[in-house]
Amino acid sequence: MALLRRRLLLLGVLLLFGAQTAHAQTGKLTGRILDEAGEPLIGATALLLGTTLGAAADENGDYIILQIPPGTYDVRFSIIGYQTKVVEGVRVASNQTTTLDVTLAEEVIVGDEVVVTADRPLVDVSLTSSMATLSREDIAVLPVQQLQDIVNLQAGVVDGHFRGGRLGEVQYQVDGVSVNNPFDNASTLNLDRSVLQEVQVIQGTFDAEYGQAMSGVVNAVLRDGNPERYEFSAEVFMGEYVSPGNDSTTVITRFDGPQTVALFPHISDIDPMTLQNYQVSLSGPVPFVPQTTFLLNGQRYVNQGHLAGLRVFRPTDENDFERRIFNPTGDSALVPINFNKQWSWLAKISNRSIPHVKVAYQAVGNLIQRRGYNHAFRLNPDGLSIPRQFSIVHGLDWTHTLSDRLFYELSFRQNYFDYKDLKYDDLGTPPPDAGTQYPLPEDSPYYEPGPPRGDANYQEGAIVQGVELGRFVQRTNAFVSKGAVTSQATKVHLLKAGYEVQASHLEFGSPGQVQQIVADGVQVLGVVRDTLDAQVRAYNPLSVAAFVQDRIEWRDLRIRAGLRLEYFDANATVPSDLANPANSIDGAPESRPKPTSVKWALAPRLGVSFPILDRASLFFSYGHFYQMPGLGQIFSNADYSVLEDLQAGAVSYGVLGNPDLKPEFTTQYEFGFKSEVTPFLGLDLSLFYKDIRDLLGVEFVQTYTAAEYARLTNVDFGGVRGFTLALDQRGLGPITASIDYTLQIGVGNSSDPRETANRAAAGEDPRPRQVPFDWDQRHTLNGSLIWFQPGNFSLTAILKFASGRPYTPSIGTTFGSELETNSGRKPSNVIVDLRAEKFFDLGGLDWTAFVRVFNLFDQHFANGFVYADTGSPYYTLDTTQQRNPNPGRLNPPRRIELGVSLRGAFTR
Repeated sequence: MALLRRRLLLLGVLLLFGAQTAHAQTGKLTGRILDEAGEPLIGATALLLGTTLGAAADENGDYIILQIPPGTYDVRFSIIGYQTKVVEGVRVASNQTTTLDVTLAEEVIVGDEVVVTADRPLVDVSLTSSMATLSREDIAVLPVQQLQDIVNLQAGVVDGHFRGGRLGEVQYQVDGVSVNNPFDNASTLNLDRSVLQEVQVIQGTFDAEYGQAMSGVVNAVLRDGNPERYEFSAEVFMGEYVSPGNDSTTVITRFDGPQTVALFPHISDIDPMTLQNYQVSLSGPVPFVPQTTFLLNGQRYVNQGHLAGLRVFRPTDENDFERRIFNPTGDSALVPINFNKQWSWLAKISNRSIPHVKVAYQAVGNLIQRRGYNHAFRLNPDGLSIPRQFSIVHGLDWTHTLSDRLFYELSFRQNYFDYKDLKYDDLGTPPPDAGTQYPLPEDSPYYEPGPPRGDANYQEGAIVQGVELGRFVQRTNAFVSKGAVTSQATKVHLLKAGYEVQASHLEFGSPGQVQQIVADGVQVLGVVRDTLDAQVRAYNPLSVAAFVQDRIEWRDLRIRAGLRLEYFDANATVPSDLANPANSIDGAPESRPKPTSVKWALAPRLGVSFPILDRASLFFSYGHFYQMPGLGQIFSNADYSVLEDLQAGAVSYGVLGNPDLKPEFTTQYEFGFKSEVTPFLGLDLSLFYKDIRDLLGVEFVQTYTAAEYARLTNVDFGGVRGFTLALDQRGLGPITASIDYTLQIGVGNSSDPRETANRAAAGEDPRPRQVPFDWDQRHTLNGSLIWFQPGNFSLTAILKFASGRPYTPSIGTTFGSELETNSGRKPSNVIVDLRAEKFFDLGGLDWTAFVRVFNLFDQHFANGFVYADTGSPYYTLDTTQQRNPNPGRLNPPRRIELGVSLRGAFTR
């Protein structure tokens, strides 16, 4: 209770501080209003049509408009005696400045108005680092469905790895507030494109406002309701995986000649209901409640997957393994094994009844059942568990405008995440005298099927009875408060200062392990309740941050300078003497649990962009970036009392966790050049380098009795260098195109924190050495081609080329046969996706019929598993292994989706 009171007091102090500070997911519009002679028009107004946002020009003709929600606007410029001008299609992005200069002519005819279309720059020469901003309109024409699909299309991103970093090094935010799960630093939400107003993907350095990230930031800005009219939309599509012939007639080249194999069994039958998506949204003003808008969105998505099992056996079948007599009782029905079924929803309501104040509440959630393919259970699919995930992020936002140059925002969120992966929730009724372990009771649902069993000489070792015994749950309940104040202190300086607090309650572990035990001298299936991580354990870490940021905008010069202070308290204990970790060595100094130390980090950030030619600039950025490792890693296996019987040469206790870890650290440098080479061709070149230190790794600790154990610590390191070259073509008729190429070299001493311990356990040299990371994709090329006829049709093609990632080759299967780690390269691959749309008007509604094709040319392998002795995903020289390839090791085949969407609006 005392700890809780201290934390509540700290939170209260920070909230009081937050009432004086702020942050915003809005943009800025600025520029100059001049007459034809180049003189400033003092008092001329700039107004964003359809909003109350506007500003008047000062004595120099300069105007500044803050707090603009991201989107596309029409801006009206006017002053008495001069012609009114409306500039259409002005795009404003979150946390960015759009510059729009205009010239007004003297009025000849009263009421005369000129309408022009804004010139959208091919490249944003004001950016100080690499960042992609995609509007709702940009996303609409891409062959994507989820936020992660959008992210993976960006330069320097390889399956969630940003510029060579490990997974979990990216900060995911919704409306500027973190939605990362501190358990593994992954996003708690799956966001459908229908709820997105804007997506920003920062691959390079980023402002001091963002923390708990070392490689990048993804900020998703959600849509809002329109106060003037009701808007509604709906989308339905269905689809199937189409890969003719790959169920039984695919010919591959093996070491012993061409062979016919089934790459994707059971895929020949076409079922358009394999994929289903139903989405509907409604927004607008709340009836009878003034100054209030709402947005509601719901989605049902079902993907049965391209891999299925045959129910030849059932979990409760009884087979005679000694005599190899098998008694299948299944009905041979097809059962989806890799599937994704989810419900998603969004509710958002905003009120402006209080003068100069906007109050908003939002709730975003997912309910997901998702299972990956397990080749061993292909004949007994009912023996697999179905992982379940429930997540919701909800809370309040408060925005108070103190003047046209000063405002603050406060955000309060609850991020709740609940994950279960177990076949049955119930373990049965423990016997009255049950201890730390006991035989499985007969009323347990695990009792009749028993453990998974198979025969290596029958169907290549397929599981023919039993169920999965793994049991894991993970729950996170995080409370996040974030606030910042934004002040246009001068025409040159836009200042921002703020704080962020996250108090988390984490629970994870196994709610009772089911495994083989010895009872009365007999090996039976039993329940282990009280061994390490056999029960769900709870942790309560706290992280706090404060930041200051200055955006200096002087003519075409842009400087973004900031400083971020990070604080982390694991609120746990570790042994005071690691040489006597369980305090069980007689005569050794006493070891007691001691509290983990508080971790502090100070991170400077700097970005500069300055012009060298008309519409061309150089930029440079530098920053320190800190991040705590996923707390699921540092808290897992962190009970050192299990080492009480540790002896030299005894059984391994695995790698122990370490709640007293420091944050991981990366220094990033970026230098680049941006230019509009021609009126229709833009160029963006950036060179980057990352020095990565204090990564999570393994150390070996020796006790007073010369015994050793492994534990996690900050010992791993790495580095990434490379460059990205992007070309963007627009303005030549209805066709636009872009292409970006990334050369990236990422090396380090290990790709996984436990790699050093695994090498030591295998008798290999565990000393640090630099090798390519597992995800070191040296060459990546993304290209897009869009043919767009407004009101008629659009056609989009996306090409993705990827060179092969590393693997460790071998010259046999015996000890020491492996060659140098990651010295081999997998084959390169090319994937092409298409989207075609036809627009038409029916019943006063805007309808769109569309078709999407993913993996157009049906490529079957993309940087997945390969056999170490051949470098092929299809075959191995080892005759003891399976002859047919595991289809779960190949990327999904061609996928076709057909659908229709509609949009409409009406006024009250």
